[in-house]
Amino acid sequence: MMSVTISLDPTVAAFYMQVAQQAQLPLEQVLSDVLFKLAGELSLEALRKK
Repeated sequence: MMSVTISLDPTVAAFYMQVAQQAQLPLEQVLSDVLFKLAGELSLEALRKK
């Protein structure tokens, strides 16, 4: 798997760190899941527009 470095606004980082702690998951996993879900939603939206 490829590793990617991203910069987050401190408020966004704090939010996802809290989500990760509550879910007892690593921050990296939470961010990966969020980005995967967003990609799926954007793909469905693009298909609906056609």
